[in-house]
Amino acid sequence: MYIVRLCCIAVITAVCALILKNHKSELVPLCLTAGGIIMFLYAFDYLTESIEFIRSFTQNAGIDNDIVRIIFKIIGIGFLVELTASSVKDLGFESVADKLILCGKIIIFVVSVPILNSTYKIIVSLINLV
Repeated sequence: MYIVRLCCIAVITAVCALILKNHKSELVPLCLTAGGIIMFLYAFDYLTESIEFIRSFTQNAGIDNDIVRIIFKIIGIGFLVELTASSVKDLGFESVADKLILCGKIIIFVVSVPILNSTYKIIVSLINLV
C-alpha cells in the first residue's frame, strides 16, 4: 500500500510540473524538488521500521555495530548522491551530475575500507583455524 501512495505522489508532482511548465516554467524545478522531498520523507518513515528490525537482528546475531553503521552510511551516501544527481540532471547539468556520481563512488570506496579490513581479519582467523 505504501508504494501506491508513493506512486500517487510522483504522478501528482509530474502533473503539477507539466501544468507549471506551460504557465510559469521557472517554478518547475521548485515543484520537482518539493515533490522529491515529500517522496523521500514518506519513504523515510517506512524505512525506520526496517532499520529497527535490522538493528535487533544484528544484536541477536552478534554482528558488530560498527560494521552495520558503515553499511548504513554507504547506503545513505548512495541514495543521497543518486537523488542529488537526478535533481541536477533535471535542471540540465548532466556533466555536474556525472561528476557527483563519480565522487560518490570514491567516497563509498573510502568509507568501505574498514569493512574490507574486517573481512580480511575474519579470513585470516579462519585460515589459522585450519
